[in-house]
Amino acid sequence: MPTKYDLAIIGSGGGAFAAAIRATTLGKSVVMLERGTLGGTCVNTGCVPSKALIAAADARHVAADASNRFPGIATASDTVDMPALIGGKQALVESLRGEKYADIAESYGWQVRQGDAAFAGTPDVPVLEVTRSDGSLATVEADQYLIATGSQPWAPPLEGLEETGYLTSTTAMELTEVPESLLVLGGGYVALEQAQLFARLGSKVTLLVRSRLASKEEPEVSRALEGTFADEGIRVVRRAVPTRMSRDAGGEVVVSADVAGGAHEFRADKVLVALGRSPVTDGLNLDAVGVKTGDVGEVAVTDQLRSSNPRIWAAGDATGHPEFVYVAAHHGTLVAENAFADVERSVDYARLPRVTFTGPAVGAVGITEKQVIAAGIRCDCRVLPLHHVPRALVNRDTRGFIKIVVNADTSEILGLTAVAKDAGELAAAGVHILGKTIAEVADAWAPYLTMAEGIRIAAKAFTTDPSRLSCCA
Repeated sequence: MPTKYDLAIIGSGGGAFAAAIRATTLGKSVVMLERGTLGGTCVNTGCVPSKALIAAADARHVAADASNRFPGIATASDTVDMPALIGGKQALVESLRGEKYADIAESYGWQVRQGDAAFAGTPDVPVLEVTRSDGSLATVEADQYLIATGSQPWAPPLEGLEETGYLTSTTAMELTEVPESLLVLGGGYVALEQAQLFARLGSKVTLLVRSRLASKEEPEVSRALEGTFADEGIRVVRRAVPTRMSRDAGGEVVVSADVAGGAHEFRADKVLVALGRSPVTDGLNLDAVGVKTGDVGEVAVTDQLRSSNPRIWAAGDATGHPEFVYVAAHHGTLVAENAFADVERSVDYARLPRVTFTGPAVGAVGITEKQVIAAGIRCDCRVLPLHHVPRALVNRDTRGFIKIVVNADTSEILGLTAVAKDAGELAAAGVHILGKTIAEVADAWAPYLTMAEGIRIAAKAFTTDPSRLSCCA
């Protein structure tokens, strides 16, 4: 096998594959180095398996709730066959790993090597030393290098945590039994999705949240989700700071926490720690080749994703940038073009949509009301409750809202947030209305009985009381 390539990539997730595809189409030779399972986080332990289980839990929830929403419909939900559910999830993962990763690499013709890679050499002449599974070493040289090693669940230095044992978003999706009770530490998107997932599978769930649910989103999101979670029997404890973990004589996990200044104890069969993720850069020997890192180990990069070493780039979660697989994929393509096509493209997150796959979901794009005010822009906002959206009425599910944030001086749309079924699609549509005026969106075509029509109605709400609108008017 050759030992000198145009591009050597550490990792095999979304960012790595996007870079390899683009570099290959530019006629460059590529080698991909993976120490674990091909495909990275998204297909193996992240987006694909979690959303597959969320969809299954939603189907069970709908079956249990359908008779309440739709007169004349009688349904029921049985207990969950967890081994079968996990088996189906794993079959999907393996299928996609083959079709979208192994087969893709083979079709483009780049090499995938198994081994643990670390930098060696000097900043001027960096190389990779690869430790194979049998302990033997190989050296890989390249003109350019890409760090696409992703991230992993992060756990705080909480007393008793390691000794007691805990679940992460990865290990929770391998459980063969539904926990009778579950404590979830965290209030971000992973915590919210996993809490509702297990509640809908039959667990009694308590969320311990330091501030509020989805604290980076509009405050209306937190209130809407708290109401939904309360309806589904999920207990939310705010202003809770865990201080210690232990296990009692009966085997239950005990979490001691400071709640609004007072000490409390919470008990459950299992504890899921969902307090964020950290970049996987330990062991890469980055100092040896002059690659600087940040406070949590993220590779420090320019807007073009070049590290402090001009021949070494980084993409995806390893950069500390927004942790979405579509961001990683965008990064990968951008790195390949900057490295080999001299285009000097920069990353721009101004229109980056984000989705939390709760039920109802949370979708957002652009900036929030708080961010607009902090930027010194005079703000105008409208929050449209979903009972004004015909699609929500026929779905018999009016939980949620659509909020539009506007520059009051120009009527330009700066942000959109939705809590609704298919809120992700609303966020995707919102990408295309940022920068447009309220009048342009209010006068635009929108098909009746779609959730996206709600964006048009929310725009009309700036000038018209939505309760005085007829269907389509």
